[in-house]
Amino acid sequence: MTQIKEHERAERVPRPLPPRRRGGLRVLAWTGGAALLAAAVAAAAVGFGGDSGTAAATRRPPALAKVTRTTLTETKTVDGTLGYGTPLTVTGKSQGTITWLPAEGATITRGHGVYSVDADRRPLLYGTMPLYRTLEDGVSGKDVELLERNLDQLGYTGFDVDDEFTWATREAVEDWQEDLGLDVTGKVQPGDVVVADGRIRVSELRKALGESANGAVLTATGTTREVLVNLDVADEHLVRKGMKATVELPDGSTVHGKVSGVGKVATETGDGNDSATTVEVTVSVSGLKKSFDAAPVDVTIVSEQRENVLAVPVGALFALAEGGYGVQVVEGGATRYAAVETGLFADGQVEVTGVQEGMTVAVPK
Repeated sequence: MTQIKEHERAERVPRPLPPRRRGGLRVLAWTGGAALLAAAVAAAAVGFGGDSGTAAATRRPPALAKVTRTTLTETKTVDGTLGYGTPLTVTGKSQGTITWLPAEGATITRGHGVYSVDADRRPLLYGTMPLYRTLEDGVSGKDVELLERNLDQLGYTGFDVDDEFTWATREAVEDWQEDLGLDVTGKVQPGDVVVADGRIRVSELRKALGESANGAVLTATGTTREVLVNLDVADEHLVRKGMKATVELPDGSTVHGKVSGVGKVATETGDGNDSATTVEVTVSVSGLKKSFDAAPVDVTIVSEQRENVLAVPVGALFALAEGGYGVQVVEGGATRYAAVETGLFADGQVEVTGVQEGMTVAVPK
């Protein structure tokens, strides 16, 4: 009689429902995103079966891992081209004959000649506004300030650096012209100088000695080594100025870099299914010892970093039937399922909250 009652009571205990499989899990992770995604969704969904959140285990899982405190770094690797930045075309704006040209690869700094016309040097001034009129007594504006700032940096004195061309400015210009061996006029014509935003490196000569000085004379760039990346616009919001980067050169060596600019104009390239819309991202590099003038490179950009967080291997995640994710916590000879909140996915690990440092979790194979 007792055996019959025990049998009936056992049948009244509801059997646990079989675990339910979940569908896709979308994880926004740049590096190894597809592999992390596959590992997470491959695990079976499990139900807590009430409020206890525990499940008995008859044997230990095939692999174990500790909940560790670490720093997770999310990265994205893209193709880039190493060079010297956007080229600048130096155009002659005066009549005459080219009588001197610099060598390709030469670096030219403020006050030094970029080229010569009829044996007169055309010096380099630093600034962002090209000269468009004759600068002389009585004129005012930003172009006057540009001229005076350069004269001041070259050591000429006796005037105030402002936007007014005064008699004091004229005297400084005359001294400058005399030192350069030019006709002393006290005036500066647009074709008398070359304006660039800093020192320049001659990348290509467009004229030869004896040719007319009108038109494109040479092509120049900045002197800072840069990498240009055509970044898909879908990833634009993930990159910002100042982010750290690592640049891998064709010989396998790496140098440090930093995102120095993110373009604001999108450009469409290619046709049909092969078209892409990109923005130009500039990465400045340092510590470059090898003289690659131009080379294809791989750029790894650090887009996010989380310090002092708890993490487990991505393969330890289970998709829970109740929704969300959990891990299988191993405690002695038994296991239980604990729900977790996930954060950053990176380096084969995932940031989690809801567990404690040092806990052991199962990692299904």
